[in-house]
Amino acid sequence: MLDILNYSFMVRALIAGGIIALVVPAIGSFLVARRYSLIADSLAHFSLAGVGVGLLIGVDPVFTALPMTIVGAIAIEYLRQKRGISGESSLAIMMSAGLAIAVVLAGLSSTPRSDFNSFLFGSITTTSWNDILILVVVAIISITIVIYNYKALLHIAFDEDSARIYGYKVNLVNYLLATITAMIVVLSLRIVGGLLISALLTIPIITASRISNSFLQTITIAIIIALVAVIIGLLAAFYIGMAAGGAIVIVTLLIFIVSLVIKR
Repeated sequence: MLDILNYSFMVRALIAGGIIALVVPAIGSFLVARRYSLIADSLAHFSLAGVGVGLLIGVDPVFTALPMTIVGAIAIEYLRQKRGISGESSLAIMMSAGLAIAVVLAGLSSTPRSDFNSFLFGSITTTSWNDILILVVVAIISITIVIYNYKALLHIAFDEDSARIYGYKVNLVNYLLATITAMIVVLSLRIVGGLLISALLTIPIITASRISNSFLQTITIAIIIALVAVIIGLLAAFYIGMAAGGAIVIVTLLIFIVSLVIKR
């Protein structure tokens, strides 16, 4: 099994996957708690529009997807907070817009379709050291924001109106959460894929919440589940030839099913 460490692309994939597994549950916990987990799915679809722009103009898609997805995240919160559009509706609007733009740009681009598919379903061979460096920076920023705003995020997740009364800057914290979610979604594209990242943001949290006794314990268990899923999923991708993202999500689903059987 250790022979995979002789392949530099697998080393990069394992490092990137490990970082994602550490960060994603910390963010996903608050999204699931406030029943807002579909924002990850919407942003993942919107990020594909940024990928399409990058492929069309011939630059690294991450550098176009990242700013576009952050703008999309801010737009979702703006529509929800300032325009009176429900969270569910704003998510649907941005998801549809992103996917429509991605389809159009993919058709216009002369880049091989396999390049676009690698962002849809994940590819263990496309992660570079530059991607990992950016991922480390974003992970540090995201974890710092979560730790610094932990009480506010927790309060807002369960009772937003009460959080306002207690003096928390609810709108600002919501924008921050949406922004770091957007960044993590984009940087997870190469490993998990745009169509499956929302599963990694939610399934480990839902599974962990069934067997934990506190919110912090839920995050900890979810991180362990995500790490196990990433490692097994990447091994399956390497040895069996499965799509990395699909393999990772299947592992999380199997763990969830086991939790259902163990704790009925």
